[in-house]
Amino acid sequence: MSSPTPVRVQRTIRGMATSDGAGVRLTRVIGGPSLPDLDPFLLLDEFGTDRAEDYIAGFPSHPHRGFETVTYMLDGRMRHKDNHGNEGLLTPGSVQWMTAGRGLVHSEMPEQESGQMRGFQLWVNLPARDKMTDPKYQEFAPERIPVTAPGDGVQVKVIAGQVGEVSGPIVQPATDPVYLDITLDANARWDYTLPEGHNAFAYVFEGGMTVGQGEDARPVARQELAVLGGGELLQLQAGTEGARLILVAGRPLREPVMRHGPFVMNTRQELMQAFVDFQEGRF
Repeated sequence: MSSPTPVRVQRTIRGMATSDGAGVRLTRVIGGPSLPDLDPFLLLDEFGTDRAEDYIAGFPSHPHRGFETVTYMLDGRMRHKDNHGNEGLLTPGSVQWMTAGRGLVHSEMPEQESGQMRGFQLWVNLPARDKMTDPKYQEFAPERIPVTAPGDGVQVKVIAGQVGEVSGPIVQPATDPVYLDITLDANARWDYTLPEGHNAFAYVFEGGMTVGQGEDARPVARQELAVLGGGELLQLQAGTEGARLILVAGRPLREPVMRHGPFVMNTRQELMQAFVDFQEGRF
């Protein structure tokens, strides 16, 4: 059996400052001009500030159809409510994987008036066959998300996917996702085999690291996203300050994407129908 081919950094991207909701300041890393999408991923926003005025207005009621939203809170408290009677509180270290399916209207509002608010929101596309399924949630408090130490100076929080014998609680057969929060001590190294055929990215939010070895090693700095490709064996090495990053991978859907705002469908007709259904109160 041949050894896996090393992963290479195909390109690095810095996010773009923007605002969403009722004026929440954030950094859009996927979904902007530099990287409109990375099948099956449609958007990645990083939010992080200790200025209450940057987040206090939150994300008042808004609709979604045809994809999934994944909210990972690092710091702060955010309350979620939808028009189907679902409600929950996201606390530091918790994850909510929401399948919007045929549609819902929800709000995400800060449940704090001061202090740090930090985390990520990822949008994951759904295949055509699943776009009109009933909405559902996979929501996990931090104590339900396993943490493993697969190497010296390496700690991995397994949200989705598998590291050794440790599996994350999130399950989505359509895209078979991997979502890891990786902490590397100064100069620590870790090798991880990505699922074959998946599209993948790494986003560094503390410190810095390199991906690859020898002539193929490529630095990835804080607040840079590395689009990964070319193989399955991901070789990470932290710099002198250590590194913390999210590693995300998913099976590409390879389907047409027709999107506008909070609706992601396959055809223009389906997209127009989403607007009609929302306006007529059918979500």
